[in-house]
Amino acid sequence: MTARPGNAHQARLLKLLRDGGPNSRAQLGDQVDLSRSKLAVEVDRLLQTRLVVADGLAASRGGRRSHNIRLNPELRFLGVDIGATSIDVAVTNAELETLGHLNQPMDVREGPVAVFEQVLAMAAKLRSSGLAEGFDGAGIGVPGPVRFPEGVPVAPPIMPGWDGFPVREALSQELGCPVMVDNDVNLMAMGEQHAGVARTVADFLCVKIGTGIGCGIVVGGEVYRGTTGSAGDIGHIQAVPDGRPCACGNRGCLEAHFSGAALARDAMEAAQQGLSAELASRLETGGDLSAVDVAAAAAAGDPTALELIREGGDRTGQVIAGLVSFFNPGLVVIGGGVTGLGHTLLAAIRTQVYRQSLPLATGNLPIVLGELGPAAGVIGAARLISDHLFSPA
Repeated sequence: MTARPGNAHQARLLKLLRDGGPNSRAQLGDQVDLSRSKLAVEVDRLLQTRLVVADGLAASRGGRRSHNIRLNPELRFLGVDIGATSIDVAVTNAELETLGHLNQPMDVREGPVAVFEQVLAMAAKLRSSGLAEGFDGAGIGVPGPVRFPEGVPVAPPIMPGWDGFPVREALSQELGCPVMVDNDVNLMAMGEQHAGVARTVADFLCVKIGTGIGCGIVVGGEVYRGTTGSAGDIGHIQAVPDGRPCACGNRGCLEAHFSGAALARDAMEAAQQGLSAELASRLETGGDLSAVDVAAAAAAGDPTALELIREGGDRTGQVIAGLVSFFNPGLVVIGGGVTGLGHTLLAAIRTQVYRQSLPLATGNLPIVLGELGPAAGVIGAARLISDHLFSPA
């Protein structure tokens, strides 16, 4: 895709078609502040760029029938969500409908070269399946802070070898299309905003609990990244004074006490100390323990697993309670791999937030699990690149 919208009106029309699907000129006119003649001019210019195409006659509203307009169905976006232990890659159309989705285990600590070799192989597999001849743009999420204007990770605690790596530039050259890069939790928030539980909310927090912990902050429908791109790095808020050492160099961070890695470590200790027969049995069978094992043990009624989840939920809830008092969001979404712990975790978080934050902030505050699971990140990545390409150059 070489064309870009020529002005803010055209950009607004493209995003309306992306988010709402095919629409008639008359219906588009109801949603934008343009005269009928000006709207006709802007739509005709978009038709000339081939960003949009005619899509048959619209339903009659009386008088002459209008034509439907839709985004060009041949446009293809690549969404890439790089996690600490896995990679998700998806192809979407311009309306961000997922056409194909692949997942592969991958340790982000193997470094950017190895990770991007895997990403490119997965993208090639999707392309060779007939889903796309090429990509018009790609969005990439990484599990660490990103200097957003340059698309460069900055001192990510769980990503050795990634500091300053030119992700956007390197992948743009390999893929032959524009690329945008962001923190993975921001993309999860954008995915839930586009197609998940946050569709109707303008101000919300999206907390991702996985190998690390982060928070996407959405204000007025837009992701807030902060001055340098590190907004929402709540995993490194102190939860336990003089607590465990954290990968960031400090002590007592929330991430050091409750994340996928911390939970696995605590479960291992409990099994080895004979505190949980269920976890000990799983350790003997599998040779290792993960958050998935803790979730399964809790589902089987194991009291130690349940207590680990409640304790982690309490600490996470204490941090979120501070955020709620400060930000006053309309919704809190909990996502990430550790949400396999389910409603035991959610109940502990809710209890702390509702107990510690003022009633004015929590009286009508839903705290819910995300709807999209692993798809949230890749949909958010596609949304990221479409936001860029559907803005005036």
